[in-house]
Amino acid sequence: MPDKSGHPLDKALDSVRQAREGWSADLALVEEGVVRTVLNGIVKVDGLPGVGYEELVRFHENLYGIAFNIDPGEVGVVLLGDYARLRTGDRAWRTGRVTDVPVGEQLIGRVIDPLGQPLDELGPVKTTKRWPIERPAPPIMDRDPVTVPLQTGIKVIDAIVPVGRGQRELILGDRQTGKTSVALSAMINQRQNEVLCIYCAIGQKAASVAKAVAVLRDHGAMEHTIVLVTEGNDPPGLQYIAPYAATSIAEYFMQQGRDVLIVYDDLTNHARAYRELSLLLKRPPGREAFPGDIFYIHSRLLERATHLRRELGGGSLTALPIIETEAQNISAYIPTNLISITDGQLYLSPTLFELGILPAVDIGKSVSRVGGKAQLAAYRAVTGSLKLAYAQFEELENFARFGTRLDEASRNIIEHGQRIRECFKQDEFDVLSLPEQMLILLALTEGSFERIGLEAIREAMDKVQASASELPEELVARILSGKELADDDRLFMLEIANRALEQFGKSS
Repeated sequence: MPDKSGHPLDKALDSVRQAREGWSADLALVEEGVVRTVLNGIVKVDGLPGVGYEELVRFHENLYGIAFNIDPGEVGVVLLGDYARLRTGDRAWRTGRVTDVPVGEQLIGRVIDPLGQPLDELGPVKTTKRWPIERPAPPIMDRDPVTVPLQTGIKVIDAIVPVGRGQRELILGDRQTGKTSVALSAMINQRQNEVLCIYCAIGQKAASVAKAVAVLRDHGAMEHTIVLVTEGNDPPGLQYIAPYAATSIAEYFMQQGRDVLIVYDDLTNHARAYRELSLLLKRPPGREAFPGDIFYIHSRLLERATHLRRELGGGSLTALPIIETEAQNISAYIPTNLISITDGQLYLSPTLFELGILPAVDIGKSVSRVGGKAQLAAYRAVTGSLKLAYAQFEELENFARFGTRLDEASRNIIEHGQRIRECFKQDEFDVLSLPEQMLILLALTEGSFERIGLEAIREAMDKVQASASELPEELVARILSGKELADDDRLFMLEIANRALEQFGKSS
């Protein structure tokens, strides 16, 4: 009989048999839901019985949302993109993961959105790691006290309301009082302090964001800055996750032992976006229609700012949240919440702003609960008496407006206070180094400016500031190391400042 083993049909059957034996089904359980309701920034989905709180839910066309309300019959999902693309009856799928954001060195100098998508036309962001946007705050035992100063380059802040690395200092005031300018100045000043900066714009106008980025770029600050942006026309869900995403990026660098400064501009818009989402999801409204957990969303955010112990790398995360007040009412709901969460506040007064006293920091209403611990010993010795002298001046100045006749001592206090106020004035984004500040403030406390007329104080300060280049490198190094200012060093610095003032007097 003929051998049929080489028949082509038998070979084909053998190949099919071998392929069938080698194949195994890769089966996975997929939960699929159906969109039942589409609202402004949220959808309600039937199905998805196993979805978890804050789990990512995927829709068609690569649109994602966060599961916010887990009810027995439906799931309320906050969208992270354009809801106009969704229709009732569309499908929704679980992803099994939470919202995350790319982290890494590649983000430095870039402008991104909370999902890590580039907004600066510099190509895709190529990172290999992603961190969840919601992370627990470091426990108390992992934290160290705040003792290292974060120099802002602004005299009135560094001298009177000092900020330390790892501190949370609130910036609040009415609109158009210079809140963002103060924060940007602090970021610009970090170019010489090796502090990484993150600017988180929440619900801002595109023009305002473009201006802030231009300022940072013009002053060379984008080289150590990451900008994370949501605009006013972005979905409220995207505005809600923005500060958490920015904080996760900051924590990545903090875990590596680096010092990071993060600015939230501003948390008023963040609270309003959360209120909008909560009302759409029919959560019970409370005071001013804000939901009951409005305090918690900000406290769990700002508690992530800290100074880690040396055993954990010693990194720090300093937070400068910005809040907008209305009609100078700092006792409103959201401002009082944030004042109670943070370690101090900088209050910018519209009255001072209108008078041309810039930056318009109201010293009487501003406070730093870290205080002098966040100042170098040499700097603290120079500025220690300024706050008391200024407080006495303000009280006497108000008293003198009634036409009361003052004795010579009171007139001296007023004249000295007027010079303190003039010396605290500073141009926008004109940051001063520590030696420059010390020379000016030392001459101020020692009365060297008393012989200068008020109208000439600004020019005299410029002369003293320029004389800082005469300070020996050894002296500057001792000051920056945190050592006390010796009497000889103090006299030497005062001599340099007085010499500059004498030259100014002769030239004028």
